[in-house]
Amino acid sequence: MTATELFATEVGHTAGEIWQLLDDKGSLTITEIVKMIDAPRDQIMQSLGWLARENKLTVRAEGRRKIATLLV
Repeated sequence: MTATELFATEVGHTAGEIWQLLDDKGSLTITEIVKMIDAPRDQIMQSLGWLARENKLTVRAEGRRKIATLLV
């Protein structure tokens, strides 16, 4: 497996963890997600982008906070 394939796999795995977390807990801030998922912040952000691009979640701003919510 190449480094690019490995990274894509890790981002996909993290996306699955984020989806499960939001499914279990409901909407969370990006800060809360970063604290609860054991992955680098950059990888979490890319995983959130992946989920958003696939219309699995939305991220809205409330002041300085960004809140992620699964789309049902």
